[in-house]
Amino acid sequence: MFKRLVGSALLFGMAAAAPPAFAQGCADREELVARLASKYSEVRTAGGLHGAASNAQPSALVEVWSSEKTGTFTVILTNAQGISCVVAAGTDWFQQSPMPEPPGVNG
Repeated sequence: MFKRLVGSALLFGMAAAAPPAFAQGCADREELVARLASKYSEVRTAGGLHGAASNAQPSALVEVWSSEKTGTFTVILTNAQGISCVVAAGTDWFQQSPMPEPPGVNG
């Protein structure tokens, strides 16, 4: 019983503290994209939809923005309302071409 009580307290405590911290990395998509371009010289290098088409909830757009000039990268997630949040950011970005399939492997 004590473990459940402590576990619940920790879970609800983290949930209560998380939104303000997470919200600091969120902004209108156009504003966030402009900041990535001007401050870090980043351009969109990859992207895709997150969430299954059969799912009742709307999909989110996942994008990777990177810069060959600065070596930085940022991963953002944009919801259907146009609000983007930074999911990850870092340095030493590199691009890699897809690996060729070995002979004899059917695609």
